[in-house]
Amino acid sequence: MCLTQCIQVTHKCIRDPLAYVFSMRAKPEYRDRSDVEVAVLDALAERHTEGMTVFELRAEVEAGIDEIEPALERLKGDMLIEATNDGGRTVVVPKDHAIGPSEHDEDDDVFDRLRQRLPF
Repeated sequence: MCLTQCIQVTHKCIRDPLAYVFSMRAKPEYRDRSDVEVAVLDALAERHTEGMTVFELRAEVEAGIDEIEPALERLKGDMLIEATNDGGRTVVVPKDHAIGPSEHDEDDDVFDRLRQRLPF
């Protein structure tokens, strides 16, 4: 595999490592929730403009549907996400105040950030 084509991260192929490093995530003030809730917010933050269906979330988040559905209910109850109907399918999107860029020290360079995010 050529590093310029993609980097394999667990089960996903990251085609743009810099975008992966400088990605959107749940804001720090919302990271004190359950692991599933944080994983759902992080997954939604990555696709914050188009949102995700429950099935797409299930594929992205390493949790069962029985764990994801209550997490979605709690996040919606706390007004961190919203569900919209998009042509007959329900799409979940994060609220703008719940997500932001990943936090990094200003002294970190791109390669330090890559090392932190990727399992080398």
